[in-house]
Amino acid sequence: MEIIAFGVISFIILLASIGMVASKNMVHSALSLAVAFIGIAALFISLEAEFLAMIQVLIYAGAVVVLMLFAVMLTKRDRESPR
Repeated sequence: MEIIAFGVISFIILLASIGMVASKNMVHSALSLAVAFIGIAALFISLEAEFLAMIQVLIYAGAVVVLMLFAVMLTKRDRESPR
């Protein structure tokens, strides 16, 4: 059962990482990064490292992704340039 959970979580992390790199939209890329960080926290929980999982969620998925989203939203963009 642990092997199946590890495989599913790893697959989700892999898809989120590919989505982060392949996405042309910065907001989608940041959200994919958050999903990857939460998946890594899930792997830490499966390894019985709850403290590392909590730190992963609080620092990386919380602070870093929120900071990236604020930077993306506060950056001026030309309305005339194509997306």
